[in-house]
Amino acid sequence: MKVSILAILAGIALVAHQAMIWFYAPIAQSGPVQKIFYMHLPCSWWALVSFFVVFVASILYLFSRDDRYDRVAAGAGELGVLFATMTLISGSTWARAEWGHWWLWDPKLTTALIMWYVYAGYLVLRGTPMGRDRKALVCAVLGIVAFLDVPLVFFAAKLWGSAHPDGLARQGSGMEARMWHTVFAGLFAFGLLWGAMLLTRIRQLGQKARLEAMLVWDEE
Repeated sequence: MKVSILAILAGIALVAHQAMIWFYAPIAQSGPVQKIFYMHLPCSWWALVSFFVVFVASILYLFSRDDRYDRVAAGAGELGVLFATMTLISGSTWARAEWGHWWLWDPKLTTALIMWYVYAGYLVLRGTPMGRDRKALVCAVLGIVAFLDVPLVFFAAKLWGSAHPDGLARQGSGMEARMWHTVFAGLFAFGLLWGAMLLTRIRQLGQKARLEAMLVWDEE
């Protein structure tokens, strides 16, 4: 699928999602501030998906040494940090209104913050001056090791308890059907956006690699 078509579909889906948030989903007991949830959750899920893509692409790079996998890992890592940042900001805003605190050091929030720092470091590593092949190798190793924290973030509430509900628990959540419809619409809309951004970034990195190769050839 062309990136332009995917981007148009993402735009339409995001507008529809916003309409569902404000005109379809009922107002929860906590008031309109709860509607942050409909953007907080998709950002969180697609951040985790991004880091899973980094993990898989890093493994494939180590086995194949194909630069395309390195570019996939790089693009997914950038998107993961972006979506994780949006998750932390939206969650903190919501927590301030709901709980009266900007932050709580509970297991899920703490592991999520550690995850953000690790992958922010991963991006810093990618920006350091280093030989291309050596950098790709080091980043692939870090991309695999860093993923160890991702399952802990997902299962933190189940393992240690948290102010957050268990990520796998849907029964007894108190959410109405229209709320779930809006949640899944958000996951779909943000997924289209994520896909369009990832494909665009991978193509940009591919163009950058080709230009760098041409410059090296000209210097020789």
